[in-house]
Amino acid sequence: MIDSLLIALQTILTGTHLMYLAGGVFLGLTIGIFPGLGGIAGLSLLLPFLYGMDPVSALAMLIGLIAVIPTSDTFTSVLMGIPGSSSSQATVLDGFPMAKKGHAARALAAAFSASLFGGLFGAVILTLFVLIARPVILAFGSAELFMLTMLGLSMVGVLAGNSLVKGISACGIGLLAGSIGGAPATGEYRMTFGNSYMMDGIPLVVVGLGIFALPEIIDLLRQNRAIAEASKLGSGWLDGLKDLVRHKWLAIRCSVIGCLVGALPGLGGSVVDWISYGHAVQTSKDKSEFGRGDVRGVIAPESSNNAKEGGGLIPTLLFGIPGSGSMAVFLGGMVLIGLEPGPAMVSTDLEITYTIVWSLAMANVIGAGACLFLSKWVAKLTTIPYALMAPFMIMVICFAAFQATRDIGDLVALLGIGLLGVLMKRFGWPRPAFLIGFVLAGGMETYLYQAVQFDGWEFLQKPGVMIIGLLTIVSIYLAIRSGKKSSSDEETENKRPVATNLGPQTLFAGFVCLAFGYGLYDASQQSFLGGVFTGGLCALMLVLSLIVFFKLLTNQVDDPVNFDNEVDAGYVGDQSITSLPHYIYWLVGLIAGCYLVGYLIAIAVFFVAFLLLKARASWSRVAFLTGTGVGFLTGLAHVMVLDFPRGLLQDMVELPWPIG
Repeated sequence: MIDSLLIALQTILTGTHLMYLAGGVFLGLTIGIFPGLGGIAGLSLLLPFLYGMDPVSALAMLIGLIAVIPTSDTFTSVLMGIPGSSSSQATVLDGFPMAKKGHAARALAAAFSASLFGGLFGAVILTLFVLIARPVILAFGSAELFMLTMLGLSMVGVLAGNSLVKGISACGIGLLAGSIGGAPATGEYRMTFGNSYMMDGIPLVVVGLGIFALPEIIDLLRQNRAIAEASKLGSGWLDGLKDLVRHKWLAIRCSVIGCLVGALPGLGGSVVDWISYGHAVQTSKDKSEFGRGDVRGVIAPESSNNAKEGGGLIPTLLFGIPGSGSMAVFLGGMVLIGLEPGPAMVSTDLEITYTIVWSLAMANVIGAGACLFLSKWVAKLTTIPYALMAPFMIMVICFAAFQATRDIGDLVALLGIGLLGVLMKRFGWPRPAFLIGFVLAGGMETYLYQAVQFDGWEFLQKPGVMIIGLLTIVSIYLAIRSGKKSSSDEETENKRPVATNLGPQTLFAGFVCLAFGYGLYDASQQSFLGGVFTGGLCALMLVLSLIVFFKLLTNQVDDPVNFDNEVDAGYVGDQSITSLPHYIYWLVGLIAGCYLVGYLIAIAVFFVAFLLLKARASWSRVAFLTGTGVGFLTGLAHVMVLDFPRGLLQDMVELPWPIG
């Protein structure tokens, strides 16, 4: 083992290895900054260039890219409220409010230092436990993984705000949306309305961008100002580093969570940040600032989502079982360069395993340093009037969403989920709870079905299941106790003014009830195995949503102050605030334009119209910004060999690339 460590250390310090590692880090930084692309797109782009490369050099590029994406995707999460990838969605909750208060530098410094710490922690854990991880991982079967999804769902109580019923109902909407498409047990199509796009379910990247990004863009456009009012954002860099030191035990605990969850196949980065965020809220005495700009809400998910990369390499290297989508592509890259994952990675190829481990640590150092160096300039984006930035954000979001399945349905789904996100934000239905439900829906149903098939209902008596179940009960108890305490505290505080017109809220709650009612009807049309999960879910959630509907109908609102700090009533009487449907019409027009004349032509027209009418920019500035945006998008599509959505015009007329 010592000899393998020394060989690995000698390898990673060679100039060639460092050069390829830096190249992977640079590519990861570039990919991570663009919302929605993430590690899968970056690794897929890199694979064609690995043919014929030296295996160690190719590994350096792969590891460099994997390590830095969970760090660089923090830029958009903090600065613009747009999740850079699925592993940075929880960072939005507190990172973006910090940026809006003018503390973007502090949030970024805390995030990058926490990411560095988590990445190094994951590499150390991987070094120490790579030899003993095999029996631990093999102990987790479908039953234990199902209970872990239940533990993830218990975080909903923490993220539910002042109304636990609303939080659970929002999670139920997410579970229902995540169940659209083929049933894992039977393959029967559920809630597809005969639409071929819906048969494979709604992609996670579309849901993440729609539920968080579009509502934030619309909210900032309505206020017609910059993200942050402060013009100097560099004063908080040292404060962010001090925050990590001050909350070092939180970072350590969340890094452990990241390693454990990352090592379990099937969970991956889509849930680890939510579990860590929920843990941070549960273990904090003062919870009043969470969701409004608490730096602990940045440190917790960022330390865990980088640590999970080290954990994720354990099943990938030892068993050839990827723990996430990016690890699946990494596995393909290993096979491509002639490396076979399996027991040999901890015996004859142990030096290669440790080369991967220490390359991961080195890439985290390089990536965090590069992000800290760049962020002083990137953070200044928050002081630009948002009307000038919004077209670029909408352009990138729509383009990223389209890459999910390369179907125009991606854009329609993005608009639909975005509208749902706007309404949930306005009426106080917690969007994080929705996203947790959506992420865990597929795995939860699959693991439950497999556990029952393998062990019957006796799987509930397995020791691992009972231990995780106990942790879940403790988590729920802490969430309920925390909710009661915060509710009693708020009764003694002055609350902000709220809207008295409950008509729209009541209509939205009624729509939620109808959705669960339809889900119950759809489940009744399936076989028992195909409909039992959605049927049981909808029956329970229909009762809870009817409680919310009844309270609104009788004017008994129990949570006038919204967890997301997003009360729409704060705008009442402010004549500078544009009406909510106004910008939704703009988005509808853009999607309709994509359907008619294709994406590139539609986005160019959108740029010109928006900058002239909403930003009131001069013609010269409009021409420059439109040319820059369209040119950048065209170059990105060319380099990454990506497609633009086609319209009816392209189907009728043969047009040259890129508008064809």
